[in-house]
Amino acid sequence: MRAERVMFVEPNVVRLEEFEFDPSPGRDGVAIRTLTSIISAGTELACLRGIEPWARLPFNPGYGSVGEVIAVGPEVKGIKEGDIVFTYGPHASHAMARVLTIKLPEGLEPERAVFARMANVSITALRVARPELGDRVAVIGMGLVGNFAAQLCLLSGCEVMAIDRVEERLERARECGITKTVNASEVDPVEAVREWTEGRGCELVIEASGTPQGALLAAELAGKLGEVVLLGSPRDPLRTNVTELLQRIHLWGHGCVTFKGAHEWRYPVREDPGGFFKHSIERNAKIMLRLIAEGRLKVDPLLTHLLPPERCAEAYEGLRERPGEFLGVVFDWRGRCKASG
Repeated sequence: MRAERVMFVEPNVVRLEEFEFDPSPGRDGVAIRTLTSIISAGTELACLRGIEPWARLPFNPGYGSVGEVIAVGPEVKGIKEGDIVFTYGPHASHAMARVLTIKLPEGLEPERAVFARMANVSITALRVARPELGDRVAVIGMGLVGNFAAQLCLLSGCEVMAIDRVEERLERARECGITKTVNASEVDPVEAVREWTEGRGCELVIEASGTPQGALLAAELAGKLGEVVLLGSPRDPLRTNVTELLQRIHLWGHGCVTFKGAHEWRYPVREDPGGFFKHSIERNAKIMLRLIAEGRLKVDPLLTHLLPPERCAEAYEGLRERPGEFLGVVFDWRGRCKASG
């Protein structure tokens, strides 16, 4: 079967290519005709730079997708041909899912549902930190992951401050209900948090900027016995005084701040029907899809570009060079799905 996929050919070179897709699902596969796929800017731009050792170029990127099931293996339960499903799929017109497929809630559009992939990263921060009603939470970085983390904290009854250096992203945060925002290029966030918390600092700080400096700032924003959750993935070197950072972690006079990692893959992929563990990537995704379908998790202000995949070079260039304009970028494969089949 002729199909198409986005390819990172060499560092900073991306194009759409044809390939042969075998729709035979085997015993446990789900063959999918893709409708939409979403770009994860941090991870995918790092792959496009050629700095991720696990993504050797040429490489077919992709983080999450929504598609129509065209074939199902005999061992797959609860999924049938014709279902519209969410999965961790690549940027391709067709794909084979073997790990995770979740049927969409009734009436949820593919271009909105695919944002559950990024929200599924964000929810990990709340799983590891468990913020409580009334906690003051600062979220550094208003990309998709940071925005969703802030929204989820609001849904948990927390007071939230969003911090970024790009005003357009703060405007979109306010459209999502995150009313307290700080532009770090104009205002010192340390002073802003000190004033907001009456000098106490935050109970929780979520670092979602993906920059090395973000973790250092997070430590300054946390109050005594506060928590810092590292949700972003810095990829650039940092030169700093490690002793000062360790003092914030170890010493009461400096805060005794706890740092926690929040990589989503710390949890099992599938739900446990026996109930031996509560959280899983599958359960989190079902919750995110439900919140989006109910309108409780806002995605419409975040969808800045719905692009045909032949404009893939423009998509990645925009995310890299114009972060105020490009935020939620989704490839729309629907115009070519049946023609490719």
